[in-house]
Amino acid sequence: MLFLLAGRRTAGLAAALTEVTASDHVVDIGCGPGNGARIAAQRGARVTGVDPSRSMLRVARAVTRGRPAITWAEGTAEALPVPDASATVVWALATVHHWRDVGAGLSEIHRVLVPGGRLLAVERQVAPDATGFASHGWTGQQAETFAALCVTAGLADAKVNADRAGRREVWTVHAVRP
Repeated sequence: MLFLLAGRRTAGLAAALTEVTASDHVVDIGCGPGNGARIAAQRGARVTGVDPSRSMLRVARAVTRGRPAITWAEGTAEALPVPDASATVVWALATVHHWRDVGAGLSEIHRVLVPGGRLLAVERQVAPDATGFASHGWTGQQAETFAALCVTAGLADAKVNADRAGRREVWTVHAVRP
C-alpha cells in the first residue's frame, strides 16, 4: 500500500499551482489510487478520476468511500469519458510519459476544458540518458516539446517551469484553453 503515499506531494503541488477551488471540476488523468483526486476534493472541487486500470480504480474507490464529489471512470487520455467543455482543470501527474498518443490526448483535453480552463502536466525531471524506471519522466527538451504540442492542439499560454514536489525535482507545463 506504499503507492497510496506516493504522489501526495505532487498532488499538493498541482492543487496549489492550478489554484483549485470549490467552483472547479477537476479531471485527473491517470489518477491511479486517487491521491490527486482526493486533494482536489478536499479543496471542495468536483473531481473525475480517469485511469485505464480497473485495479487502480478499485483501490481509488475503496480509499474514497463516502466522498460523493469524486467520480471514477475507466479511460485514457486519448479517450476521456468526460463531456465536452465540462472541466475547469485537467491535470496529468506523472502520467504523460505513459500516453500512447500525446497529440490525441491533448485534443481530448482541449475538448473537455471550458474556455479559460487550465491544464497542468507534471513529470519528474530525468536525465537524457536515463533508462528503465529512471526514464519515467521528462528531460527539459521533452517538457518543451509537450508545451509546443499543447499549442498545436489549440491550447494557449503554454509555459514550462522547473518546480519541486517535496524533494523531487519536476517539470510542470501549464496551458489554458482560449
